[in-house]
Amino acid sequence: MVRASQTPRRTQKKKRMSQETAIESFKKFQHSWVEQLQHHLNHLRSVQNHHRNSASGDEERLREAVERVMGLCREYHRAKLATTDKDVIGVMTAPWSSALERSLHWVGDWRPTTLFHLVYTESSILFESRIVDILRGFRTGDLSDLSPSQFRFKFVKGRTVSELQCETVKEENAITEELSEWQDDASDLVMGTVSDLDQRKERLAEIVHRADDLRLRTITGVVELLSPLQQAEFLIAAVELRTGVSGWGSSHDRRRSSNV
Repeated sequence: MVRASQTPRRTQKKKRMSQETAIESFKKFQHSWVEQLQHHLNHLRSVQNHHRNSASGDEERLREAVERVMGLCREYHRAKLATTDKDVIGVMTAPWSSALERSLHWVGDWRPTTLFHLVYTESSILFESRIVDILRGFRTGDLSDLSPSQFRFKFVKGRTVSELQCETVKEENAITEELSEWQDDASDLVMGTVSDLDQRKERLAEIVHRADDLRLRTITGVVELLSPLQQAEFLIAAVELRTGVSGWGSSHDRRRSSNV
């Protein structure tokens, strides 16, 4: 009888240990992944500068450098997918992120539509900084050169840019609504059985998977809209935004801890 009563407790203990291992493993992966991302970013920036300063340029090297960064994005997606299946609650709390980063999270990570705002912002900044050259008819080939057709008419797997953005917003809203419904039922978790809890966690994992799939599809779709040089500009800006927020948030956390 004693052994029988202890079995569920042991099972739950093993599950907690497995979850802790999954999160710790992903934290280590995250640390290594960020280092690789920074390395590939430096390489991409170097290839981009060479392309700009070279008379003929080298689009093939630029494409290869862009693909390295995109490959890392896919690797991150696969690793997070596996971790979510093991411990979705841990993934949602994102202990590898700073408090600032977590305050900006949407379903456990960055909001997909942020990428469209980033393209528009970078395009405007570069356009203003190179307005004289543009008025003289010189083409730079970077994000300041984005044409109306790229924003409105260029097809990406049968879609226009406007359609891509609208579809992303629509799916974002649907996932937000789904998460809201899941949260509305949270009071039932207190009175529910272990089986009910597991089912709810599985449902949450499905929602997080949808959000992560949308994140990957959005960055892939945006990159496909752009020329090689524009792709480099965009990815550099995206990585710098991510690392900048992370660095600022980590610094704030350290200051807050030292004041306690």
